[in-house]
Amino acid sequence: MHTALVAGWAGSMALYELAVFDPSDPVLDPMWRQAIWHWVYWDLEIFCDERTGKPSLDLPKIFGIHLFLSGVACFGFGAFHVTGLYGPGIWVSDPYGLTGKVQPVNPAWGVEGFDPFVPGGIASHHIAAGTLGILAGLFHLSVRPPQRLYKGLRMGNIETVLSSSIAAVFFAAFVVAGTMWYGSATTPIELFGPTRYQWDQGYFQQEIYRRVSAGLAENQSLSEAWSKIPEKLAFYDYIGNNPAKGGLFRADGDGIVRADVPFRRAESKYSVEQVGVTVEFYGDRATLKSDGVFRSSPRGWFTFGHASFALLFFFGHIWHGARTLFRDVFAGIDPDLDAQVEFGAFQKLGDPTTKRQAA
Repeated sequence: MHTALVAGWAGSMALYELAVFDPSDPVLDPMWRQAIWHWVYWDLEIFCDERTGKPSLDLPKIFGIHLFLSGVACFGFGAFHVTGLYGPGIWVSDPYGLTGKVQPVNPAWGVEGFDPFVPGGIASHHIAAGTLGILAGLFHLSVRPPQRLYKGLRMGNIETVLSSSIAAVFFAAFVVAGTMWYGSATTPIELFGPTRYQWDQGYFQQEIYRRVSAGLAENQSLSEAWSKIPEKLAFYDYIGNNPAKGGLFRADGDGIVRADVPFRRAESKYSVEQVGVTVEFYGDRATLKSDGVFRSSPRGWFTFGHASFALLFFFGHIWHGARTLFRDVFAGIDPDLDAQVEFGAFQKLGDPTTKRQAA
């Protein structure tokens, strides 16, 4: 999600700046122009072929640099920002989402760190993953891949970079889909609503009944006991917040708002069915153009969307990985054939410097 927001805003701003850019005005120097200038006149000079002196992209070295830098960022986020050592910490909710606040979090190094409701796992996992990324990055910067491995994994092919990058994206999408649906450590219920399993187990309803029973035990009237239930707690228990369902009302084919069956009819012990609902509208009949499609919760849409695109990206990873690994097979040219043939003689069409060599 963070990557999508950054890419979306950066791309939008770049297009906007490009639309209003006036090259005759030396005052304006937008971000995209600075970036392109540095790329052309500086960045590419880092990677030069020592034999020819010409610019070349050393992909294993670039991979090591990116892995090291991302490891530093990951470690810094977990060790400093989340723990509050140099930063505010993160949003931490109480079990019922009533008194959440930003606070430092201690890393959870035990098995509890894998509980999707425990924020300590965020710190420990970022520290561990960052440490691994730093070590792996230094390894790839200091150790050159063997020639057989370099050729076998097509490390010099840019489509290999595309395939591995897609793998990183779909893996992250699967992870955030799981943390969103199964827990609230990274996705507070104040912002995204209850999780599916809090709803299935009647988590908030049980707390409401416990508080009402405690009030009655203190000689409060039934109305007094219920009036002291926090609005947030009552709101979380509202059927419309069931992440497997969505809102309680929808529009019928004529655009008239009617009570909806809060959960699809399914042979499941967690299925919910609302009967005998009476709805009153004051003023007039409310009409909408809604077709009832968007009836899921933010948690449900986020999970479904990321899981769906993660699956598509997984297929993309397999596709591009297969293309780069079996490029000779897809091209229909025998890699052992050293004869000059018109089709497939060169890796780059019309470029005699890229003549194919026998394996």
